[in-house]
Amino acid sequence: MSTHGHGHGHGHGHGHEHREGFLGKVKEIFVPHSHDSADKVDTALEASQEGLRCLKISFAGLIVTAMIQTVIVIYTNSVALLGDTLHNYADALTAIPLAIAFLVGRRLATRAYTYGFGRAEDLAGIIVVILIALSSAYAGYEAVTRFVHPSDVRHVGVLIIAGVAGFLGNEIVAQYRIRTGKRIGSAALVADGLHARTDGFTSLAVVLSAVGAWLGFPPADPIIGLLITLAILFVLRDAAREVYRRLMDAVDPALVDQAEAVIRATPGVIDVQGVQLRWLGHSLRAEARISVDTNTSLVDAHHLSHEVEHNLVHGVRRLTSATIHAEPLDPEASAAHELVAHHH
Repeated sequence: MSTHGHGHGHGHGHGHEHREGFLGKVKEIFVPHSHDSADKVDTALEASQEGLRCLKISFAGLIVTAMIQTVIVIYTNSVALLGDTLHNYADALTAIPLAIAFLVGRRLATRAYTYGFGRAEDLAGIIVVILIALSSAYAGYEAVTRFVHPSDVRHVGVLIIAGVAGFLGNEIVAQYRIRTGKRIGSAALVADGLHARTDGFTSLAVVLSAVGAWLGFPPADPIIGLLITLAILFVLRDAAREVYRRLMDAVDPALVDQAEAVIRATPGVIDVQGVQLRWLGHSLRAEARISVDTNTSLVDAHHLSHEVEHNLVHGVRRLTSATIHAEPLDPEASAAHELVAHHH
């Protein structure tokens, strides 16, 4: 039995399909291509540090964006832009629960929390999903309100500048958070990046509504608002799916195939069964049963288990620890399994 864990890893190439064509590129904006994890970061501590750095930089970017819009709100007295500006301030504040989660996740395991505190990120992910849901509700409410109580849009040129600034600021932050989240294996940070993207959509609605008013079509404002609400709902679906899968210990099946291939390629391993992977914060844990020759000594079987673990840590993205159970390839050994089979 091997319970020894390594706190490092090395990235290896992996294949995946990319969306092609114009429609594929558009879909990539709303639903970015995702694996359960991407390239490796050397340690879980470095992953947390990179996540915190991302949150600090994106927080500053969103605050600057919101401050620019605040000045324009005062100048234009635009209610629509005021709502978008307040939304951007709120989005910047989502960095707080995520930062707390990253810090908590770095705490060492205790007698009560024997696996550590990596799940704190998943809890933060739930908060982010709730905020995206509130974003969609807010956008829908604003759109319906403008249908019922239409209002003139003034200073169209300035509003367009403010909306463009809001969209670009949020989209830059969204891409940075999503890219960093996938690199360090943080579903919560990816979800928060999607949240920033929804705020970019609301800023874009300000631009399009201003253009509609400039063209002499005031209903463009609420119509576009409803379309933006629909887009946010799609983002909500994918963010919720990302966080739900992490909470339910789902992994990319390709990772399981990769782990099995690595184990089978280890000299001395005859067969492998029961491969299980699960996320704990930024890192993956694995369990597996390997079959070895019946004449293999206990010492050699123990050594082989460690060798399998070593190969897994170096061959599977973001895997930091594995528990390997070695058992003899002997029909008579099945009697031993019957002792615990009824517990599974």
